[in-house]
Amino acid sequence: MNLRNVWQLGIKELRGLWRDPMLLVLIIYAFSLSIYTDSKAIPESLSNAAIAIVDEDRSMLSARITGAFGPPYFVTPRSITTTGMDQRMDEGLETFALDIPPDFERDLLAGRVPAIQLNVDATRMSQAFTGSGYVQQIVTAEVSEFVAGHREATELPVDLALRARYNPPLDPGWFGAVNSVINAISMLSIILTGAALIREKEHGTVEHLLVMPVTAAEIMLSKIWSMGLVVLLASGFAIVVVVQMALEVPVQGSVLLFVLASALMLFATTSMGIFLATAAGTMPQFGLLLMLVLMPLQILSGGMTPRESMPDAIRAIMSFAPDTQFVILSQGILFRGAGLDVVWPQLLALAAIGSALFWLALRQFRRFLA
Repeated sequence: MNLRNVWQLGIKELRGLWRDPMLLVLIIYAFSLSIYTDSKAIPESLSNAAIAIVDEDRSMLSARITGAFGPPYFVTPRSITTTGMDQRMDEGLETFALDIPPDFERDLLAGRVPAIQLNVDATRMSQAFTGSGYVQQIVTAEVSEFVAGHREATELPVDLALRARYNPPLDPGWFGAVNSVINAISMLSIILTGAALIREKEHGTVEHLLVMPVTAAEIMLSKIWSMGLVVLLASGFAIVVVVQMALEVPVQGSVLLFVLASALMLFATTSMGIFLATAAGTMPQFGLLLMLVLMPLQILSGGMTPRESMPDAIRAIMSFAPDTQFVILSQGILFRGAGLDVVWPQLLALAAIGSALFWLALRQFRRFLA
């Protein structure tokens, strides 16, 4: 192993990356604007949903129900007519349209069971599913308080003191920002190393390397350290500048420990990128392989869905994936402030998985050169 060869070949890879504007744009976008948008646009949360109310009763109770809707879950309700309700829903101007029928308050006080119609635009799936429950709870609470004539004080035998740890305001954007950084590290490391190898083949420089006094391991290591360094610097920028400064998301643990874990993760994923590139051979085939590999890794690693909700067989298989171990230790460090004494099993697992992937990639790469 000649370290000078590894260094010079890595510098060559960095120069090749600098001359590829599309990959540079992808790196900048993935570690800046993509993280910002993922933090601000969380589909599971209801925020400023558009609602309109048809008040045919014009009573104190209907005014009370109308006034119960507002930010941050809903925008200020728009008062519309019955004839304009269907048209506005067809045009997509409102997600919810609540129709309070005539004599609603009188029928309710008379002991009858009047019905309120709620129209939902189900094309907006996330808001429709969550918001309909919010509307039902708000209407039920206002009607119950009005009928009782006062706010009922229900005494419970146990006093529940709720304390939300790691995210006191229960802001989903905190988790969206950090998970976006984790996904970007995995995606960019595989793409950059795979693209660097395929670029060598397409430009015909692989033949130049074969006649030089370098080994396959030196060529692989040069691509791993150069592309891994780019992603590592970009992830550090994303955590400090984008997450902490721009989005004002607090990071509980050590950023240096997270960088160390990211380096082990990059060792594994860059080796995976070289393996996929040698298996594909061309850039279109490499892109198709990325679709088959990246989506399961990101969805089943625990970043989007808790691993406890997955079948036991899937959890056992995904425990051998580097993304799963990286998500566990990253959430432990950044969310809960875990130290080395807590995340060392995941660090060892990442080192073992990375070593296995490096061996497989080197074996495949030698066949590729042959």
